[in-house]
Amino acid sequence: MIRITHVLCPVDFSDISQHALDHAAAIAHWYEAQLTLLHVFVARPTMDALPLALEDADREWLNKSIREMAVRVPPDVCVDVRVEQAEQVHNEILGQLAATGADLLVLGTHGRSGFQRWFLGSVTEKVIRKAACPTLVVPPRALDVPPDAPVQFKRILCAVDFSESSLSGLAYALHLAEEADAHLTLLHVIEMPPELRENPMAPDFNIDRIHAAAQAETLRRLRDLIPDQARTYATVETAVVEGGAYRRVLQRSAEEQADLIVMGVHGRSPIDLLVFGSTTYHVIRAATCPVLIVRG
Repeated sequence: MIRITHVLCPVDFSDISQHALDHAAAIAHWYEAQLTLLHVFVARPTMDALPLALEDADREWLNKSIREMAVRVPPDVCVDVRVEQAEQVHNEILGQLAATGADLLVLGTHGRSGFQRWFLGSVTEKVIRKAACPTLVVPPRALDVPPDAPVQFKRILCAVDFSESSLSGLAYALHLAEEADAHLTLLHVIEMPPELRENPMAPDFNIDRIHAAAQAETLRRLRDLIPDQARTYATVETAVVEGGAYRRVLQRSAEEQADLIVMGVHGRSPIDLLVFGSTTYHVIRAATCPVLIVRG
């Protein structure tokens, strides 16, 4: 059973964080969850003085400004505003994540061109590497989407590689599809052609037969993951494609005009802390819709 009871959304007064806040508010409304809006005031020490302190008047102004950002939050959502002072924004966000007990983190990402396309922004990168709870990464609003457009997850794409983390992601995708009455696609990408795993010297070797059998078996496994009741509240589709995993996920997302991509992230080994799954990282960097990251 998926439960979202507390959503944490850091804001910095940019259009991007407003877009992320809209998504956080929508999810909080759907799940009747509390919404905490966090602004971290960066206190950096000067050459010859203590770190700049946040004055009471400044804190009051920041609180008021955040409340103004939250004007579109549905009235039934309980909103908590926190203004904290810290030298490292990402550490404060992670600390507040633990302090509030939030079970969903919503973050906005910055530009998607040139140098910025390859780096999400140091704060966002550092947070999503270490956040233990599911994290919704929201890219900038598309140019043709008006600022007051409602948040909708009508088409959800869930990448499944049958790992524990991707199955955890699938559970969230199914639950969100139920909330949104959405079209859900389960996608598995075969990166190594099945015929390469067979013995080409065998007398009965047949590339087409092996390929078709692998596709059919993978589709069967995907379909077995879908609960019977899921088809009563959502349209569920399964698909198997070959190629580079992140490229195929992005391609399918574009073809379906997905509103949300859901992906599982593998363990927390030292290399994972650096790239936390290269496929997921590449998708986050280039996606034009929000990406929900779920750890196993």
